[in-house]
Amino acid sequence: MRKNILIIGGGGVAQVVAHKCAQHNDVLGDINIASRSIAKCRAIVDSVRDKKTMKVDGVLAAHSLDALDVEATKRLIESTRSQIVINVGSAFINMSVLSACIGTGAAYIDTAIHEDPLKICETPPWYDNYEWKRREECAAAGVTAILGAGFDPGVVNAYAALARDEYFDRIDSIDIVDINAGDHGRWFATNFDPEINFREFTGQVWSWQNRQWTSNKMFEIQKDWDLPVVGTRTAYMTGHDEIHSLSRNLDVPDIRFWMGFGERYINVFTVLKNLGLLSEQPIRTAEGQEVVPLKVVKAVLPDPSSLAPEYTGKTCIGDMVRGVKDGKEYEVFIYNVADHKEAYLEVGSQAISYTAGVPAVAAAILIAKGPWDVKTMANVEELPPRPFLGLLGDMGLPTRIKIGDEDRELVFGETTEGAVRSPSPMTAAA
Repeated sequence: MRKNILIIGGGGVAQVVAHKCAQHNDVLGDINIASRSIAKCRAIVDSVRDKKTMKVDGVLAAHSLDALDVEATKRLIESTRSQIVINVGSAFINMSVLSACIGTGAAYIDTAIHEDPLKICETPPWYDNYEWKRREECAAAGVTAILGAGFDPGVVNAYAALARDEYFDRIDSIDIVDINAGDHGRWFATNFDPEINFREFTGQVWSWQNRQWTSNKMFEIQKDWDLPVVGTRTAYMTGHDEIHSLSRNLDVPDIRFWMGFGERYINVFTVLKNLGLLSEQPIRTAEGQEVVPLKVVKAVLPDPSSLAPEYTGKTCIGDMVRGVKDGKEYEVFIYNVADHKEAYLEVGSQAISYTAGVPAVAAAILIAKGPWDVKTMANVEELPPRPFLGLLGDMGLPTRIKIGDEDRELVFGETTEGAVRSPSPMTAAA
């Protein structure tokens, strides 16, 4: 059955989502795109039409929407007959969009955790503060709500689930490593919404160590990682969404997230933070005008979607998993490498947006076809990973695994139920 799609958001990730939905509109049906800026939505529609992305003829339309207005969002869902909502707008709108989905029965997908504009780095686990409080509400309404279905969070959660299911009898640690080895050619810019980007790093760094929450400062702990394709890169232990669900849903004592930063980013970030320009709290200027410093910084930085045409290089994101299988200690790295230029040529966005947007569409397809239509709220690691990772391979984000000197792509077969288990490559390697 075709499931009509409503995409909420007008940035680079929304563009990827629109193109990928169009490539699969024989399954996903009508495609409607909505954000505060209808001009951005129309530009996405034009991009899809220019590249002739639509698999079959169908609806592709732009709409103006304030997604904080629950009733307006419900009306748009109903008027477009959308059965699945892919929310790739600001993290501030998540709960409003979820409310609209619960009110209309539409399935809900997002790619990042909800945030309160006036709060940064709340008490962990973060999903407990907003999303998980509404799990019973989703179940009572029979609404499927897939949380964090981007790459990280999202695909890395599925990698962790795959490792748990097929590679280890016991997992001792998961280190999620996110390296962008690309170059956008600008003196300084963020790869996604500057406001959300900076908010991630201005509070405490929460990690899950020795089965408890551990706090550090940003850029306090660093490590060099020798990774496929991108080589040896320095990454810093950082707080991130997926730790906050994996720590609850997987029996693993140590779960950490590492992100690569260049020296220029660290210097600019440090100066802005020390000057108070990354504050989310309103201040009043000498002229009596109230402004939010972080929003001012966002306003003067390049729009992340504008970086795509000149972006070169690759990303490498994956899970370094250590544990025991058949009484032996193992280390595996399950990962993906994406290319900025290839992403731009296909969908007009850079690889950061590509890796975030493609998984959300894969989740929508799995809801439409049934394997992930669970009629309740779920994080990605609570769902079968094989159909998701197999579909991602077909859609441009293949999964690779490195075990010792062996490094190869994983191929996932499918059945009518959505997935078939093959002999574990770990067992074969042993």
